Order: sequence, then structure tokens, then C-alpha cells
Amino acid sequence: MTEGAAVARFEVWAPDKDEVALDVGGERLAMERDVSRQGWWTTQAPAEDGTRYGFSVDGGPVLPDPRSRRQPDGPDGLSAVVDHDAYAWRVPWPGRGLPGAVLYELHVGTFTPEGTLDAAADRLDALAALGVTHVELMPLAPFPGVHGWGYEGVSLWAVHEPYGGPAALKRFVDAAHERGLGVVLDVVHNHLGPSGNYLPAFGPYFTDTHHTPWGSAVNLDAPGSDEVRAFLVESALAWLRDYHLDGLRLDAVHALCDTRAVHFLEELADAVRDLSRDLGRPLFLIAESDLNDPRLITPRGQGGLGLQAQWNDDFHHALHTALTGEAAGYYADFAEHPLRALAKTLTGGFFHDGTYSSFRGRTHGRPLDRTRVSAHRLLGYAQTHDQIGNRAQGDRLADSLPPGLLACAAALVLTGPFTPMLFMGEEWGARTPWQFFTDHTDPELADAVRQGRRREFAAHGWAEKDVPDPQDPATRDRSCLDWSEREREPHRHLLEWHRTLIALRRARPDLLDADLAAVRVAFDEQARWFAFRRGDIRVALNLGDEPAAIPLGGGALRTLAGWDDSASLASDGVLHLGPRSAVVLGER
Repeated sequence: MTEGAAVARFEVWAPDKDEVALDVGGERLAMERDVSRQGWWTTQAPAEDGTRYGFSVDGGPVLPDPRSRRQPDGPDGLSAVVDHDAYAWRVPWPGRGLPGAVLYELHVGTFTPEGTLDAAADRLDALAALGVTHVELMPLAPFPGVHGWGYEGVSLWAVHEPYGGPAALKRFVDAAHERGLGVVLDVVHNHLGPSGNYLPAFGPYFTDTHHTPWGSAVNLDAPGSDEVRAFLVESALAWLRDYHLDGLRLDAVHALCDTRAVHFLEELADAVRDLSRDLGRPLFLIAESDLNDPRLITPRGQGGLGLQAQWNDDFHHALHTALTGEAAGYYADFAEHPLRALAKTLTGGFFHDGTYSSFRGRTHGRPLDRTRVSAHRLLGYAQTHDQIGNRAQGDRLADSLPPGLLACAAALVLTGPFTPMLFMGEEWGARTPWQFFTDHTDPELADAVRQGRRREFAAHGWAEKDVPDPQDPATRDRSCLDWSEREREPHRHLLEWHRTLIALRRARPDLLDADLAAVRVAFDEQARWFAFRRGDIRVALNLGDEPAAIPLGGGALRTLAGWDDSASLASDGVLHLGPRSAVVLGER
């Protein structure tokens, strides 16, 4: 859809349909086939920003536009015209790339009690003061109801109206850029929500050739897939172009079933690279992938798919088992020797790089070539929305770990070789849970989700009464951050610790070195201490309950950051560090 002064051009892809009509402003207009594009229908009609419209195919009901830019009445309502040129951007933004970044993942609906983009924007000063460089927003595509995680969106070009709609997102991005913060958006291409999804009425957006955990796969390689791929690529470019975003996080790319010679991700990476060149500012793509395949983040010119980065769950799993001792599910592969697993990820990127995975019952992954893949292409984190929210009670690390161990986790994440990412509230050790919540308007779907959640955790030994009801509004309310915690101990101390580490990362070039081969690691599994060196910087952690003696070797070292005052360095190069503590040292 392109807009003029008072007339808009409407178009829709509906192959194999005999007739398509546009309903706009209470009037129905027959559309004509576009002779230059197979399967497309077009017409023009008077319209302006906010005009409601929809399409009827073969005499059926009026449906929202598959490429709707706004759904003011929710996924089941009419679409609305959006004039992107009507917004006057305040900030001439040069862009902010991924190297050297510190990301902060947040969910708009629970970042504040209000659950809106404008309310979130009012808290951006706190993130700027923390020192992070980019805000990563969880999905914003419209979904039924008011509250949800956002991974069941159905209009991939629009902004969830209860969050504030398109104008609110632009205000948020402007406010972030005013503070020097880049903005990344989580987008979902591997499936659409089951409710309010009208794409099949228009064309072969889905295929039974492949199946996913969410049902039929998005059609990336069956007949009609050229247009489906274009639909996804163009939606991604629209977020980056129309909303001035800096990057996208791509949800579960391992679930993108594509057998074509040129993978969809290659096509997307090329399109984003071209847009970056046209706009004159850096743009990047971050994948969530379960494959441990470095080809995903290897540049196109070196035979890779060309994405700039991916989440590194192996690092998370190793760190989580080292901190908590948990050994269930996928943690089993890391729990036997957690510090050894942690050392392998810090120096080699992946833990599973062709090794046997007991959780999968097979070998998994591929070795990462440290001479070709920069460490900044892997994101390192101690917590994410998935790793918290997919626990039965949505409990954070702060719910079970003392502050000292939280400080150790922060030291590993923020001084390690990977691009760090924090989950909202982690910086002050938030005790509020982050639980799985939904607001499905379809009673049958709501009950199916509720029962499915209970069955899932019953298989792992949880009592039904202990699994929160996703549909209960209290589940969402419990998941909202309590910002008053920041002013109380031990939260205040943890917040200052995170600020110190982020500032140190920015100030010391050795902590921005992306060469994994240069990382040196030592550890004692039994004594539970762990240390690593990055250039002239040494980071030492004592995860145990007793003081530790950690041999650091020669060199005149001074403390750059310490969780407490327990660290003392003897003349023989042995660091004495108190229990559950961390210290960062540098040469004088």
C-alpha cells in the first residue's frame, strides 16, 4: 500500500482467487488483477492515515490486510492506513552496530505496570545510566487480548495496539536514540498465532510439506513460496526502515523449514545488507538457533548465511549449572563438570561442537573456527525470557541464589568475550518472577493452553496447583517489575556492580577483544573457583562456600572492580578470594 495526498493504492496477493474486493470507508470496490505481478490485485481509493479497510476474497467476509500496518481493533478487526511520513523524527540517528554492544532484553507489557511503550520510554534514563547500548524489545506484532509474551502475533507488519500502536513505537525509538540507545526488535517468522490468523484465506502462506511444534510450517520452499519469502523479508525491512530500528532478533530460526538452494536466511541477510547500504547506517540480525552451526554467523563471502550474531545457549547452560547445580533436562549435558563446560564455551564458543548430547540422544553441533568467527557474534547471558519464563513458576536466579553468586554471573557475562545481554531487572537482582501468561479471547484455546502447560510440567514432577494459570490476570501482574526494589539492599549493591562492570567493559580495550583464541582459562571443579584472562585483565570468581586460593601468576595487578573487600593478592601471585565473590584485576 502506498499513499498519496488523499488517495491510497491498495494491493494484496491472493493467487487462485476469482475475485477480490476492497472495503474502505464503508464502500466496497472491486479490485483488478495486476498484469505485471502474478497473483496480485490492486485498486485505488480515497484514504488517509487511520482510514479503516479490509479485503474480501471470492465473496467471503471482510478480512484484515495480510500486510496491515495497523490493527486498531485487534487481529480480528479491520486494518488501518498508516502514513509513516506523517511522523516527524526528532533524532538524526547514525545507527549503532553490534560490536562493543551490551543488550538489554525487555518485555513491554511487564517492564512497567502500565505495560505500554510510552511508559517504557519513561524508564529509558535508567537504562542509559546503567550503560547498556541497545534495548531488545520482545515481539510487538498484534495478538488477541491485551497481555501475552508476543510470540503468537498474526500481523507481522503492525504494532500491538494495547502497547500504543505504531506511533508509540516511533516515540519509543526516538526517545531511545535521544539517549544514545539502539533498538532491536524480536520478530517471529517460523509460525503465526493460532487465533486471528487469516493468511490461509488469501494464499499458500503455510505448507503441510513440513511440520513444526506449532503446526503447518510457513511456506518457504513449496509452490507459492517466492511471495511468502518476500512477505517475510519485506516485513523485516519495514521494521528497520519505517521505525528506524537498528537490528532484529529472529526467533527460533532452526524451525524455518527451507530446502531451497538459497536459504531464506541468506536472502534476508542480503536484503538487510542492501538496506543498510541505502540508509547509510549499520543494521544487524541476531538469530536464536538450537543448531550450534557456525555457518549461521559466518559472513556470506566465506560461505556462511551472513547473520551478524546468535544467542549462545551453551554458555547459559554451563553458567546456570555452575551456579545452581541443576541437572535436569538439557542441563544434564553440562552438570557433570560445569566449570569445564564453562571453560570450553568461553574459549571455543560452543560446548556441543560435534559432541554427544545425552539430552538429544545423538551428537550435536559443529566446531566453530575461531580464526573466522568473532566472539562478538555470540551473545552471552545468565538469564533470558525463555530461561526464566519456561520454568514452571517463572523464577529468576535471584529467587534461589545469594547476591554474591549473582555478582559472579554478572562478572562472567559482562567481562567475558561474548556480546553481553541482560534480561530486564537482572541488573538489580529482581525478585519478581517472570511467568508464562496469555490473554486468549477464544475460551477453547485458552483452556487448551492452560491444560497443556499443566501437563508439560506434571511430566517433570510439578503439582498442578503449583503451575500458574496463564489466563489468570494475576499471573501477568506478578510478572511486572517492582522498580522500588532498586532502592533497597542488596538490590542497590547489585545495580551498582552491573554499572561498574559495564563501564569497565567500555573503558578497557582488552574486554572488547573479540578473539576467542586469546582467552585463557583456569578452574578448580572441586574448590569451585574459576578464573580467566583477557589481555591484561584477569577475572576471578569463587562460587564456593569457602575462601579460595587462586593462582593468577606474575604481574603487578590492581583491583579494578570487586564485589566485596575479600580479595587480596599475595606476592607469589596467589589471589585469596572470599566465598561467593568476584573480582576483576588489571596490570598497574
